[in-house]
Amino acid sequence: MEGLQMKGDGEERQTAYEIGVVIPKKYIAKQRNAECDCVEVLVNEFEEAGLIVDRVFGLHDQFIKLAAPLEILGRAAAELQMKKRTHIGVDLHFEWDEVEAFIRQPDGSLFSWCERFHCYRHIIYGIVNKDETIISLKCDHKEVHWEVGEPLLRKLEAEGIVKEVFPLHDEIKRKKLLRSWALNWWDFTNQPIDEIYSYFGMKVATYFAFLGMYTRWLLFPAVLGLILQWIDFGTLQLLVLPVFFVLIISWAVLFFQFWKRKNSALLARWHISYSIGADSRYKYLEQEWSSFQSPVELIRKWGTDNTKHEKKVLQRDEWFGRMVRFRNDAIIILSIICLQLPFELAYAHLYEVLASDLMKFGLTAAYLFVIQYFTRVGGKISVSLIKYEKNKNIEYRARSLVYKVFGLYFMQTYIGVFYHALLHRDFETLRIVLIQRLVVSEVLQTLMESSLPYLKYSYRKFRAVRNKKKREKGSSAGKTQFISRVEKEYLKPAYSASIGEEVEDGLFDDILELALQFGMIMMFACAFPLAFAFAALTNITRIRAEALKLLVMFRRPIPRAAATIGAWLSIFQFLIVMSICTNCVLLVCLYDQEGNWNISPGLAAILIMEHVLLLIKVGFSRIVPEEPEWVRANRMKNATQAQDMCSKQLLRTISGGEKMFGAWQKDE
Repeated sequence: MEGLQMKGDGEERQTAYEIGVVIPKKYIAKQRNAECDCVEVLVNEFEEAGLIVDRVFGLHDQFIKLAAPLEILGRAAAELQMKKRTHIGVDLHFEWDEVEAFIRQPDGSLFSWCERFHCYRHIIYGIVNKDETIISLKCDHKEVHWEVGEPLLRKLEAEGIVKEVFPLHDEIKRKKLLRSWALNWWDFTNQPIDEIYSYFGMKVATYFAFLGMYTRWLLFPAVLGLILQWIDFGTLQLLVLPVFFVLIISWAVLFFQFWKRKNSALLARWHISYSIGADSRYKYLEQEWSSFQSPVELIRKWGTDNTKHEKKVLQRDEWFGRMVRFRNDAIIILSIICLQLPFELAYAHLYEVLASDLMKFGLTAAYLFVIQYFTRVGGKISVSLIKYEKNKNIEYRARSLVYKVFGLYFMQTYIGVFYHALLHRDFETLRIVLIQRLVVSEVLQTLMESSLPYLKYSYRKFRAVRNKKKREKGSSAGKTQFISRVEKEYLKPAYSASIGEEVEDGLFDDILELALQFGMIMMFACAFPLAFAFAALTNITRIRAEALKLLVMFRRPIPRAAATIGAWLSIFQFLIVMSICTNCVLLVCLYDQEGNWNISPGLAAILIMEHVLLLIKVGFSRIVPEEPEWVRANRMKNATQAQDMCSKQLLRTISGGEKMFGAWQKDE
C-alpha cells in the first residue's frame, strides 16, 4: 500500500511501514540530533525526502522503518519515467499532476508492490551530497567522508554502518492472506491470485497461478491412474496402457496451451503490457514513441549510413557471446558426463545388487544427501559461469541459468530410474524406486523446506536473546523480549535460491521441484500410473505449505518482474517430448516381456506411436490459441490508439519544425 492512501471521503490515513533499514547499535549516537553523526544525518535526509520515519531499538540493532505518502511515491515514479496504463488503454510515462488518467491496481492502490519498491529504492538511494564540498561524518569514533554527488546510503553500506535494507510485511494484509489463502484448506486449488499479486508482486502471483492450475488439471490423470490401479483389466491391460498414455500426452499438451491463455488473461487483468516489445514498451522505428523525437533527429538516425564500424563491433560481440555460452554449456555437459554420470550409475548398480531393504534405504538416504550437495555446488558453478556471458538482458541470463542448472538436476533425478527401466527392465524395482522418489523424497523435502527456515529463525532469536543476557550480566529481572515486530522479521531468513541469492529468489527452487516432479510422473506414466494421484495430493499440500512459508517463515520477498514462468515453459515442453520417447520404450519392453510381441514389431510400434504423439502435440498447439480473443482485441485496440497518437504527434512536430528540417537538408 502507499504510505498515505485516499479514503472514499477524501480523508488520508497512514498505512504500514514497508521498508526497514538495519543499523548496529554501536553506531548509534548517545545524544539525539548530534550534528555530523552518520545515523542522524541519514534520518534527517530521509525526512527531508518526504518519507515517514520511525526508529525502533532492538536487542543488538536499531531499525529505521520507512513509509511514504502517495505524492512522494508518485513524484518518484515520474522521475523514474515509469510507464503505467491509462484509461484509454495506452501505456504512458507517469505524471503526478495527471494522476487521474492512470488505471489503479486490482486492490484499488495506484502503484503495485513492485512499482512501490522501485520508487522506495529510487528515493532512499537517490539521497546524494548536493554541496560543493566533501562532508565529514562521524560514527563510533570513525570519520566518514561523504563525497560530492555520492549516494549516502551506498556510502554507509560500504562502511558497514548500514547492515541491510529489506522490505517489511504489512500485518493487516498478511493476516488477511493467512485466513483467505494459507489456512483456507476448503478451497483446495482456488487461490486469491489478485491479492497475492498486490502483496507479493507479479512473479510470485504467476507462480502460484501456475501451481494452482497445474494441480487442478492433475485431478484428471489422477482419476485415470486410480482406475488402472484398482481395476484388473486382465488381458486388456496391454491395450488400456497405450490408451492411457495417449490421453496423458494429450492432457499435458492441452494444459500448457490453456495455461498460456490464462497467463495472457492475468496480465491483461493486471494491466501489464508484454506482447509488443521485449521490454513491454511500444516502439516506433525502434524508438520509444512516447519520447516524441523530432523528425530531424529521426532522419539523422535512420537517414545516414555511417554505422559500418558499429555493425562490426556488434557482430563481433554477438559471436563472442555465443562462443562463451557454448564453452560454458560444454563445461556443464562434460562435468555431468565425467563426474556425475559415473556416480549415478554406481548408485543404481549398487541398489540393484543389494539384497537387504534396510541397506537399500540407507544407500538411498546417503545418495540423496551427497547428490543434493553435489548439484548445489554445480548450480553455484553455473551462476559463476553466466557472469562471464554477454547476455542481452536479465531474461537471457535467467534462461541460461535455468538450462544449466536443470541439466544437472535432470541427470541427478532420472538417471537411476532410467537405469532400472531401460537396462534391467525390472518394472517391480522401477515402481519401488518411483515410490521412494515421489513419496519419501516429496515428504522429506516438504518437511525440510518448512522446518529449516523456522529452525534458522529460532536459532538466531535464541542467540540474540542469550547475547543480550550476557551483556546485561543477569541484571534484568524479567524475561528478555523483542521490542518490535521489525526485529523478528529481520531475524527471519531471506527468501532466496539455494544456488545464490544475488541471481534468483526462492521461486527458482520451488519451480525446479515442480518441473522435476512433472518429469517423473510423465516419463514413467505407463510404469506407475498411480504417481499422478500422489502428485495431486502433494501439490494440494504444497500450495498451503509454500503460502505459509512466504507469509510466516520468511521475510517479505523482494518483488521481481516476470510476466511468465520464462524458460521453465521450454523445460516442461522438453519433458513432454522426453515422456513420449520413454513411455514408448516402456510399452515395447512390457509387450515383449509378456510374450505377445516380438522385438521387431515392437520397434515398429514405437516409431509409429512416437510420430503420432508428436503430431498430436503439434496439432493441439495449433488448435488451441495461446491468447484469448478478448485479450487480443484489447491489445490490438491499444496498439492502434498508440499508433494514432504517435502519428498525430509526429505530424504536429513536422509542421512545427519544417524550417529546421529544411535548414538541416541544406547543411547536408
